[in-house]
Amino acid sequence: MADMTLASRKSVLEGFHGGSSLVRLTPAAPATRVSLRAGTDAVAGLSRALGVKLPVKPKTSASAKGRTAFWLGPDEWLVIDEKSADLMGDCAASGTVHSATDVSHRNMAIIVSGPGAQNTINAGCPLDLSRPAFPVGAVTRTVFGKIEIVLYRVDEDTFRVECWRSFAEYAFGLLSEAAEDAGA
Repeated sequence: MADMTLASRKSVLEGFHGGSSLVRLTPAAPATRVSLRAGTDAVAGLSRALGVKLPVKPKTSASAKGRTAFWLGPDEWLVIDEKSADLMGDCAASGTVHSATDVSHRNMAIIVSGPGAQNTINAGCPLDLSRPAFPVGAVTRTVFGKIEIVLYRVDEDTFRVECWRSFAEYAFGLLSEAAEDAGA
C-alpha cells in the first residue's frame, strides 16, 4: 500500500525576524481563513454555526474561542481560526445562503507590536491610527505601501497585518525598515 504523506505548506516568512527597540515584527502562526459573503438574513445562522458573532458595523471585529471575524463590507467578512478548525464545514452547516471561500493559503499575517507599532505601520499606511480613530478591535481593508492589507488593532500596541502570501516578503521588508526608523 502506498505511504500517504500529508504535505505541509512552508511559510514564506519562516525564519524572518525584524524590529527595533520600540517595535517587534513576528510572522503570525498559520491559521484557517474564510472569505465570507452573505446577506443580513444569514448573519444569525452563520454566527451560531461559526461560534462567533459576525460584526455588522463598519470597522469592527468580534472574537470567541480562538476565532475572529472582521467586518469588511455590508455583506463581507474575513473569519480567522488560529486552531485550524474546519471553518468551511461550519459555514456549510449553517443552513443559510452564503458564499464561503477558503483563503487559508492565500493570506498571511504579520504581528506588529510595541510602543512604535503605530508609527511603523503609518510609514506605509495613510490611515489615522490614533487610538480614538482606530481603537482596539478596529479592522479595515486599506493599503500599505503598494499592496492591499487588512489591518486589525489587537490591543493598544499590537496590530495584525493580513496580506496576500505573494506580498508577504514585501510587507515584512517595508515594516522592517519602518521599525528601524521608529526605533531611531
